[in-house]
Amino acid sequence: MKRQAKRLNLFRLTLTSIAIVIPVSLIIIVVFLGQYAWQAIGFNGIRFLGTIDWSLGNLYMNPVVTRGYQVPIGADYGILAFIVGTLFSSLLALLFALPVAVGTAIFLSEAAPDRVRPVLSMLVELVAVVPSVVFGLWGIYVLAPLISHYIGPGITAVLGFIPFFNMNNSTGSGFGLLAAGTVLALMITPIIATTLYDALRQVPLDLRESAVALGATRFEVVTKIMMPTVRITLIGGVVLGLGRALGETMAVLMVSGGALNYLPKTIFTPISTMAAFILSQLDSALQDPTNMAVKSLAEIALVLFVITLGVNAVARMIVRGATFVRNI
Repeated sequence: MKRQAKRLNLFRLTLTSIAIVIPVSLIIIVVFLGQYAWQAIGFNGIRFLGTIDWSLGNLYMNPVVTRGYQVPIGADYGILAFIVGTLFSSLLALLFALPVAVGTAIFLSEAAPDRVRPVLSMLVELVAVVPSVVFGLWGIYVLAPLISHYIGPGITAVLGFIPFFNMNNSTGSGFGLLAAGTVLALMITPIIATTLYDALRQVPLDLRESAVALGATRFEVVTKIMMPTVRITLIGGVVLGLGRALGETMAVLMVSGGALNYLPKTIFTPISTMAAFILSQLDSALQDPTNMAVKSLAEIALVLFVITLGVNAVARMIVRGATFVRNI
């Protein structure tokens, strides 16, 4: 008995040690970013979040003291444009991906023939592991020309009376918010679809048969019995997909247009997201002798972390609310 108790305690200790690796690693990363970006936080202040001017300043002249910190002449850091680009592209991706993902999951679960269901499911899962640079290349050589020559003019012809959907108010290159949102949608659709599909397959058969016995149609079984049963899992899948969209770097960098110092005026306007901007500016920022530019990039990473944390917190509140309503 003592030997079994020791083994059980060792097993619990091992599981506990493994379980705390991720949260401890996350805390270490956040603490590191906070310490490294501390001077940038002091220099930039709250205006860091509310202005759109980002300039490394003159890196070839001696630094000057500004607001108590040594920085290059003319250096200024504001990330409102990158916050807006990140949120707009991610929400647009979610708007595109959610109907497709839900439809795909329902088709695989309820309508696909048994013989081909495993193959189709595997193909959907394979899309989720395609490297982001592949999506970026597809966006450059296929999607952007389509938007520039066909999709953009078509949207303008139908919705051009709304300034946000008028391609004439943008560069017309095809690179921009719409391209970034579309590429992100392709990347997050498999995540949401596979999560929801697995949940739909776990819905008890008794529920379906009971609904059919009461005269419900197949559509009513899906919409009124199965989907409400898995809504919490659906919220979880949406959060996973949105987290992927918020943090995606390479694919967005390749198709977003790399906008700097202005807010998107149309769905076709070039943008920059926080993650993509960090990657694109890191090499230039390393040339700053004061390191304030790199520290400001670290501050961007902190802001992105806070936004992601906020999204997860809101999702948890929604899940708890849905659970509470269901238990009433």
